[in-house]
Parts: sequence; C-alpha cells; structure tokens
Amino acid sequence: MSRSGPLLAWETMLDLGDGPAPLRDRLDRAIRDAVHSGRLPPGALLPPSRTLAETLGVSRWVVTETYGQLVAEGFLEATTGSGTRVPAGRRHPLASPRSHDVRDSHADVPVAPVAQLRAEYRRPRLDLGPGVPDLRHVPRARWAAAVRRALDRLPDAEFAVVDRLGHPLARIAVADYLSRSRRASATPDDIVITHGATDGMAGVVAGLRAAGHTALLVEDPSWSRLREIAAADGLTPVPVPVDDSGIDVDAVVEAARRTGARAALITPAHQFPLGAALSPARREAIVRWARDVDGVLIEDDYDAEFRYDRRPIAALQGLAPERIVLVGSLSKSMAQAFGLGWAVMPRSLRERVPLADRSRPSTLDQVALAEFITAGDLERHLRAARGRFRRRRAAVLAALERELPGLAVTGIAAGMHAVLGLPPGVDAGAVRHAASDAEIAVSSLTGYRVSAATPSPEALVLGYGNLSDALVDEAVARLAGVIRSLA
Repeated sequence: MSRSGPLLAWETMLDLGDGPAPLRDRLDRAIRDAVHSGRLPPGALLPPSRTLAETLGVSRWVVTETYGQLVAEGFLEATTGSGTRVPAGRRHPLASPRSHDVRDSHADVPVAPVAQLRAEYRRPRLDLGPGVPDLRHVPRARWAAAVRRALDRLPDAEFAVVDRLGHPLARIAVADYLSRSRRASATPDDIVITHGATDGMAGVVAGLRAAGHTALLVEDPSWSRLREIAAADGLTPVPVPVDDSGIDVDAVVEAARRTGARAALITPAHQFPLGAALSPARREAIVRWARDVDGVLIEDDYDAEFRYDRRPIAALQGLAPERIVLVGSLSKSMAQAFGLGWAVMPRSLRERVPLADRSRPSTLDQVALAEFITAGDLERHLRAARGRFRRRRAAVLAALERELPGLAVTGIAAGMHAVLGLPPGVDAGAVRHAASDAEIAVSSLTGYRVSAATPSPEALVLGYGNLSDALVDEAVARLAGVIRSLA
C-alpha cells in the first residue's frame, strides 16, 4: 500500500556517542550514519528542530546549525512549511562537491568508505577559507522555479539541439545582464556559455594557442586554478607583481618585452588575493599596452558584484572589447554546484576556439539560467547577498580588532575575503596547519604565490562568505588563540 505523505522518521534513534567532539559534529555524524545505513530512508521527514533538541537533550541551536549545514551540502533538503527530509529518489545524496568532475564510473572501481569521503570533502565548521559563498543561502526555490519554467517553455524539438556558443536564450539573457550590471560591451553573439570560469579559461587558452601565443602574464600572487589550466594547455605563466593599486603595468611591459608574452590574466575589479582594485591610471595603461602589442587581456570577474563602500566599478572589458575576454560564473555569487558560467570573447579569438569540440552545459540548465536572470532572481539574490556579506565583513573586522589589536587587515571593502598580517616571527603555513587541527579553515598568502622569488609577507587570507554569522566571534577567537600560541 502506498503512503499518502512522507515517511515520518521522528523516532529514529540518533546516537551522539561520547568523546571530545562538539555536539554539532556528533549530531552531524549521527544523521549521516542513519541515512547511509538506511535507518533514515529516502523521503524520510526528520523531526522539527525543537522536537529533536528536546529528545536529545541539546540546545536547539545545535540542531538548527546541523540541519542548515546538511541542507547546504544537499545531504538533506528543506522546504518552508514542509520540514527537513532526506532527499527522495536517490539512495545516497551527493557526497562530494567534486562529483561534477566524474565523467565515467566502472563497477570494478573500489568505492571509498563513507567516513573517508566525509573526512575528505566536508568543510570545517569554522570556515574562514576564501572563495566559497554562503551555502546556507543558495536560492534553491527560485532556481527550481526557473527550471520548471524552462521545462514548460522549451519546445520539444529543442531538447535535441546543442548550440556551439550556448542556447540563444541564455546568451541573450547574459549579454543583457552584463551590459546592464557590468557595463560590458556584449551582444548575444559575443557570449559563450560555459561550465564555469575554469571551462571558460580552457576555451580561451585554446584560442590563444591557436593564435600562436606561448606565454601568459599572471598576477603574483593570484588564484592558482586558472593559471594551472593555462600551463597544462601549453602557455607558460609569467609572474608580474601586484601592489595596492593592482597589477604593476610597468612590470607587465617589462615582462612582456623579456618573454614575448602578449596576453595577461588579471582581476581588475578585486585582485585575488590581495584585495586591491586596479587604479584608473593602470586600467588605461594596461589597455594601451594590449593595443600596442596586439595583445589579449583575460578579465576574471569572479566577485565584482560584491562592493560595499561604493557601487561596483565597470568591467574593464567595456574599454576595449576587441582586446578583452570577460570571464564570469555563478560559482562565487551562488555556488560552484550549478556549473554555469560565461565568457565574452572578441570575434577574432572566438573564431579560433574549437567550440564544436567542447561540451556546453545542458540545454535545460542554460534555459533555466535565462529564466533566472530575466525574472530578476539573480539580482534579488545578489542584493540580499551583498547585505549579508557587508554585515559579516564588519563583524569579522570588529572581532579581529578585539582579539588581535594592532594586526593589519588589508583589502578594499569588497568580495568575501580580507588579508590579515601576522605578528613578526609567526609563519603563516604553521598557522594554517594548526588552525586546521582546530577545525578552522584558513589559507596562507604564500600559498598563492607564482614565484618563490616574489616577496610575500606572512599573512592569512580570511574568507567570510561561508562562515555562519553566529560563529564569527568563535572563529576569530579560536584563530587568535592559534596565532598567539605560535607567537
């Protein structure tokens, strides 16, 4: 006999066990074990947070934080008015944010134990790692509505169509959004829909290689992933120093003269990781350099929507659309799991990219992206996220001033990270390792260097995108304790 509603699993035994681990971590482990063992089957409805807290004799905060983290990971799902449940329709919910990297599976490949997967992929409770947005506020309901609208409106024949640049509706929506919000010079024909920034970068590198480029100027320090893609595809990364006005254009000119490089990867709106904005004079100078050498600039627009002290500055691409590729995605604004992005490519480069050989995101995902943008849902999400990050940044800076007075915090009021200088004699790598042992995710500035010869102060790159507001004071206080213990 079929059930008329979801299975109530309020009486499922959850063993928190003993030991020194925090209650929240023990409850997290207990719920995961109950799901993987089948005691909480697909579709099972978990108790309300107040009920479970009373049953287990813990605070309601412990339950709500645990539910929130598991929902953010996709391990559980929650709907207002319907409670929290195990997702229906799959035996094991997604265990890894890297699952999109898996192309083929084979029955004879051994499967790692659940505990091992959990240890490898689960983010620490005190998440000060940079580059991760607020996973508790992924716009699930609005995205699901966009997918439903896409399914309703797609003609039957288009389920078999794959456009080499991306679905026209997605390209129209992205071009309109970038023209409006970033002052980009973009028409639908300039847009290539990608799986994200890394996929977009791979296409750009292929085009550069086809045009005869052999080297790529990169900011030092910088995010490693895009330059690693360039190196893997045959472009030699050439480091160029960065200061509090952005990339040093005089050094760009010198490095280009020395190596013959005519392409550069830059983050002009908010340099990663130092947090500077490229100054107006340098914006003009680097565009002038690109024109003088018949070069190409790759503008990584990774978090330009998040500026708190003023309106975001316009994309550099608008100054020289024939010379600049604008690369963006939903990874930092929403979540990497969406696997959607775009590249605004000059025609001269786009014609050299082997787009026919590259996969595009699914037609359904692309049309859902178009629906999400045209309905205003992306901008609603960004406005709400800006408010959260502005307040959280202020809370983090206040906690740092209280716990570590006198240490410099640098970077403009933007994005989801700041740079914290360390006391003399304290090694950033040692802090990172000790913080990891204390379940605090944090990165060292030296980890983003391109060349070991580039001077780099001992500093930490602190992310606050995925840090719960309720945990800001605890995270900073525990990190301060780690730093003081090594001073």
